[in-house]
Amino acid sequence: MRYLIILLLVAIAGAVAAKFAFAGPTPEVGTVAPGFTLPSENGAPVSLKEYRGKWVVLYFYPKDFTSGCTIEAHNFQRDLDQYTKRNAVILGVSVDRADSHKQFCAKEGLNFKLLADTGHKVSSEYGSVMNFGITQIAARHTFIIDPEGKIVKVYTSVNPKKHSEELVAALDELQKKS
Repeated sequence: MRYLIILLLVAIAGAVAAKFAFAGPTPEVGTVAPGFTLPSENGAPVSLKEYRGKWVVLYFYPKDFTSGCTIEAHNFQRDLDQYTKRNAVILGVSVDRADSHKQFCAKEGLNFKLLADTGHKVSSEYGSVMNFGITQIAARHTFIIDPEGKIVKVYTSVNPKKHSEELVAALDELQKKS
């Protein structure tokens, strides 16, 4: 009986720890951004290497059609011209399927790429997976990648309402330095 109680307590502790667990550590500033190829909202493959020579705002978000994710996406869309002026592209990543991204883009009028990481591989490489109950979702993290492919800024605490403005200001500061 004692053995069963210990097993039960270990299982409960593991489940609680897993609920708040993240993937590995986030890549550090100054390191080369992990490469990837993922399907976009229209099913076409998108590779990070396609954007060499541009600044990349790579943002991970939990789920299409949720309030925080919708606010964040709307703000990126609102500021899209600001990113274009700064030679920057926005790539959103979640573990949702490409067809969900397609519906989300259509409903919300989004004109930037949303990438489907259904296998959680890229989200894990960027330390951006978290357990939510019994499922895994992308954590709300953002990486600014410079034109040479290096990570120059990492955000692991994101306020979706202010994040786009924060990123535009960060790009201005980073571009002054380079």
